[in-house]
Amino acid sequence: MTRYMMFRHIAFVFLLVTISSGRAADVPVRREWTVGVVVREALVYAQTKAKTEAAPVVFAFHGHGGNMNSAARTYGYHERWPEAIVVYPQGLKTPGPLTDPEGKKTGWQHALGNQGDRDLKFFDAMLESLKKDYRVDDKRLYATGHSNGGGFTYLLWEARGEKFAAFAPSAAASPKLLVSLFASLKPKPVIHVAGENDPLVKFMWQKQTIDALLKLNQCGDGQPWGQFCTLYPSKVGAPVVTFIHPGNHKFHEDAPAAIVKFFKEHTK
Repeated sequence: MTRYMMFRHIAFVFLLVTISSGRAADVPVRREWTVGVVVREALVYAQTKAKTEAAPVVFAFHGHGGNMNSAARTYGYHERWPEAIVVYPQGLKTPGPLTDPEGKKTGWQHALGNQGDRDLKFFDAMLESLKKDYRVDDKRLYATGHSNGGGFTYLLWEARGEKFAAFAPSAAASPKLLVSLFASLKPKPVIHVAGENDPLVKFMWQKQTIDALLKLNQCGDGQPWGQFCTLYPSKVGAPVVTFIHPGNHKFHEDAPAAIVKFFKEHTK
């Protein structure tokens, strides 16, 4: 047996062992859904045992101009929580009010009714098919995203909030929270990530959003919850954690670990 053939044999055996043990979450599957007449796609990480054992699901949305591949590399939720089904959806070209008014880059709808609610319909299609393919734990569904993806996370809270156990927006401000705090959002556990020197989504805007969250979730005084983090206990079982770092708009490298920790602590 040549050295090349031996290497292939070892690699094949390793793959079989990995799959048989149920730990195939580090190998993504590119999935497609036809929503209306548009083909949508996402990277899905899932262990094989998720077909027979109830598994949490994390939907992780990239920022404006990003893509599902860069989101998987940057967020890495599938590495930090391999037991979860982690979905990195791909956005479509979308106008960005702050940086891309002509809509040349990819992103997510900003409000209910935008683009015919194409991205809410995309989420519905993804969740429906995941439930057919895996044993999805309905009590452990989570949404997170950065920048425009964080804004869409807030929109999911508004439009599909009853489906989720917790949310984790980053570098995002929710006008809906500020304009009509109690109109449509119901209290939910949330961790909000913000950079104090964010030049794009101003920290002042995010601070106003955080203050609205604390009011919505009926939170008390804060207490330390790890580096950069403050936990605000809630009278209605919907605590708020703030992850406020000294950086800019860039997604903070320590945020994924804090987000996974927070998600693991909350079920419906």
